[in-house]
Amino acid sequence: MRAAQVTSLDGPSAVTIAEIPEPSEPSHPETPGSGVLVDVHAAGVSFPDLLLTRGQYQLKVEPPFVPGVEVAGVVRAASDDAGVAPGERVAAFTGLNGLQEVVVAPAFATFPLPERLSFAQGAGLLMNYHTVFFALMTRARLRAGESVLVHGAAGGVGTAALQVAKGLGARTIAVVSSEAKERVAREAGADEVVRADGPWREEAKALTDGAGVDVVLDPVGGDRFVDSLRVLRTEGRLVVLGFTAGSIPEVRVNRLLLNNVAVVGAAWGAYIAGRPEVEREIGAAVNRLVEDGYVTPIVGAELPLERTGDALELLERRDAVGKVVVTLRS
Repeated sequence: MRAAQVTSLDGPSAVTIAEIPEPSEPSHPETPGSGVLVDVHAAGVSFPDLLLTRGQYQLKVEPPFVPGVEVAGVVRAASDDAGVAPGERVAAFTGLNGLQEVVVAPAFATFPLPERLSFAQGAGLLMNYHTVFFALMTRARLRAGESVLVHGAAGGVGTAALQVAKGLGARTIAVVSSEAKERVAREAGADEVVRADGPWREEAKALTDGAGVDVVLDPVGGDRFVDSLRVLRTEGRLVVLGFTAGSIPEVRVNRLLLNNVAVVGAAWGAYIAGRPEVEREIGAAVNRLVEDGYVTPIVGAELPLERTGDALELLERRDAVGKVVVTLRS
C-alpha cells in the first residue's frame, strides 16, 4: 500500500511516497486484540505532524515513519469491542501512521462518521474538535452564556473552537491576522472578530463592556500571551493548547493574583490515553453537536497523498485556513 513516509528529520521536504506492508488484523499496537482496520479515504494534517518531521515534537520517532494522527474512511474489520462494523463510515484518531491507505485505529478512538459530513470533513473531526471540547468543558469548565476569545481563529483548531463554543452556548470573539482569515472565522460562527495586528485586547474588552472575557483559547503562544492574561475578566481562564508561533511564553505568576485568573493546559491526547471511557463520552458529545448543526469542519486545502509535503508546508508558512486534508481515495 502507499504511504507518506518521513525519511529524515529535515521537515516537509523529507516526505516521500513509499510502498509499505498493509496491516491485516484489527489489533492496535497499544491495545492488543482491540482495534479497527480502516480503508482510509482522507487523513488530516496537523501541527504535531509538522513538528514530527523536524524531530521537534515531544514524542520522538526515528525515521522512516508515517505521520498522520486522524483519518476518515470505511471499516474493513473490527474487534468485538469496537462499536462499529465492516462497511461503516468512521472517523478515527490513530496516534500515528494515518497517512497511509489502510490503518489500524484504537477501538475507543473510532467513531461513526455522521452522514452529513464528507470524508474530508471527517478527517478534521477528532484532533481539533475533540481537543477543543476537552479544553472548553473539562479544563476551562465553560458555562453557557460565557464569552470565549479564540486565537488563530481561522485555522483548524480555531474554527473548531468557534463552532464548539457556540454549540455550548458561549459568545465567541475571534482573533485573526487578515481579511481573508476574518471571512473564515465568520463562516465558522464567530460573533465578533478582532485583528491580531491591531489593538485586539482593547477591542475585546470593549466588546465585553470593559469586563474582559471568561475564557481564552490559545493554540498560538508567543508574544500575545501576556495580553491574553490581561483580557481575562475576574476568575477568567486561559487555556494553553499549543505554540504555533514557535516560542513558548513564560508567565509572571503575580499576574494570576492580580485578577484571580487561571492558566491551564489542555493536552487531550495524553489525557485520553489512559481514559478510554472519557474519549467515548467526548466523541458522542461532538457527534451530537454535528447532528445539531453546530459542528461542520471547514476544509481549506485538500491535496492528494503525493503532495503531503506541500500540505505540511502550508502549516509551516501559517498559510492554512480551516483544516488541511490529504485524500487517499476518490
